[in-house]
Amino acid sequence: MADHTGRSTPKKRELVRLESTIEADPMKVVPLMGSEGESFRQGCYAGKTIAVFTSGGDAQGMNAAVRAVVRMGIYVGCKVYYINEGYQGMVDGNINEATWNSASGIVERGGTVIGSARCMEFREREGRKRAALNLVQRGISNLVVIGGDGSLTGANEFRLEWSSLLDDLLGDGKITPEQKEACINLNVVGMVGSIDNDFCGTDMTIGADSALHRIMEAVDAISTTAHSHQRTFVLEVMGRHCGYLALVAAISSEAEYVFIPEWPPLTTWPDQLCRKLQRTREAGQRLNIVLVAEGAIDCEGTPISAEDVKRVITENLHQDTRITVLGHVQRGGKASAFDRILGCRMGAEAVIALMEATPSTPACVISLDGNLAVRVPLMECVEKTKAVQKAMNEKDFDMAQRLRGKSFINNLSAYRKLSKIHPPSSLHACNLSDIQCSAQIDEQTVRRVGVLCIGAPACGMNAVIRSFSRLAMFEGYTVLGLYGGVEGIAEGNIKPINWRELHGWAGAGGSYLGTKRTLAGKYLKQIAQRFGEQKLDGLLLIGGFEAYRSLQEIADARDTYPEFCIPMVMIPATISNNVPGTEFSLGADTALNEIATVILLTWNPDTRNL
Repeated sequence: MADHTGRSTPKKRELVRLESTIEADPMKVVPLMGSEGESFRQGCYAGKTIAVFTSGGDAQGMNAAVRAVVRMGIYVGCKVYYINEGYQGMVDGNINEATWNSASGIVERGGTVIGSARCMEFREREGRKRAALNLVQRGISNLVVIGGDGSLTGANEFRLEWSSLLDDLLGDGKITPEQKEACINLNVVGMVGSIDNDFCGTDMTIGADSALHRIMEAVDAISTTAHSHQRTFVLEVMGRHCGYLALVAAISSEAEYVFIPEWPPLTTWPDQLCRKLQRTREAGQRLNIVLVAEGAIDCEGTPISAEDVKRVITENLHQDTRITVLGHVQRGGKASAFDRILGCRMGAEAVIALMEATPSTPACVISLDGNLAVRVPLMECVEKTKAVQKAMNEKDFDMAQRLRGKSFINNLSAYRKLSKIHPPSSLHACNLSDIQCSAQIDEQTVRRVGVLCIGAPACGMNAVIRSFSRLAMFEGYTVLGLYGGVEGIAEGNIKPINWRELHGWAGAGGSYLGTKRTLAGKYLKQIAQRFGEQKLDGLLLIGGFEAYRSLQEIADARDTYPEFCIPMVMIPATISNNVPGTEFSLGADTALNEIATVILLTWNPDTRNL
């Protein structure tokens, strides 16, 4: 079934409330599902005009978004314009028409090829009148703005003022009634380009993944020299008043300590920090990594800088301590594969959102909810983002964490558990602010779970093993490593995994448990025998399609082997990303980044050949 444009009629869009597992989420946002998966006939929106601009701080992936807006707009029949240098270019009339070829060769580039600049003139009504005149003269009534919450807020205020600006321009004789009628409504769609990932309403902002890559590259490089000289490194990372980059980098790098504004330490943090670092060295660790977000504070609101942390460590522990401030390195460089894809998806969705907008449609932001591109009300998200800072100013840090969203809460909880020096020895209450817990576990209540890898190795396998094992131990489970795949199980190559041996696994490639492509079906009898001997109460299987098939074979054999009547879970890990039931497999993103890097190293921009 098709409409008058010749495109298939989309299904009626339904408002779907973002579900939250966080209690008392005070500001839930209602998204509108996007158009991904629908087909559009070429030229179906002929006669429309779109302009795209970037504003505020630059972020990797912005160029991918710009390219997608241009090409999607041209494909559906729109005339597309670049507004160069952000709002300043809008005021100055620095606007030129985009072509299909003008958007070539920019998808991987960092920064923004159309520029970004601060504009004091746009803050005044006369400046906005000049901007409106420049748009009307080109027939532009649809804007795509890529930037942070300030840039998006400015675009929405411009939209609300649009009608009165046109009245003034008509009264001044600068536009004709026909020009006013042609641009009577201004539609605005935003995309959040920010490495800080500080915008409420989207799971990821454009640029955050690339910035995280820069941080991890720095940590990996520093770790080798820190290990050689038994040093402690304090890294200051960006984020303004959002601790996302520091928190996720701390999980990924196994940092001993992290300072973020949403989870401030007590004023006694120097004692707690030194006690933890001292115990890691006593346990045989040769290096320590401490991450500090640039907006870090203590619970009283006192700023904590990398220099403060270094001074505490050197004066109390006399450790050789160095500071690395990554600065704008995090903002620069080529975009990661994820940010390129994210920019492309959001840019295409932004065009369709503009085309479907009506005079009563509020300004929206294209956001990522799970792996879905959705549309969320711009100002609701801006108000929620501002509410986070308000909560921190009022020292209501629990509220600030809840406003950040469930993924932030989950990341923080995971870090607090995974970063302990020793596992809790009690199944009862364990204070997450402590370095370790005391008391004894009743051995009769301990359950035993196994971890097994099957298939080709993939990056992320060791990180899963570390995370699963430590979190299971945190809940009082005994974790058994099933080494060497199913053949290793048949040979009895099974032994407990302890907390300390998992240190350093998060960033290691391959699988320290070993993995083979052999399917479980050939060894079902031996596997059942070993499961019975080890009294397994559960199994985690990590791998690709071979692991998927093996899990099916084991489950199908439950009637024959009662030892298989236990909970079994699989985590997809394969660079092929071919496991049914999931959109992402561990290792696929790393492989994609490597492919993109190799292509860029061999790409000749002059001949456009590899």
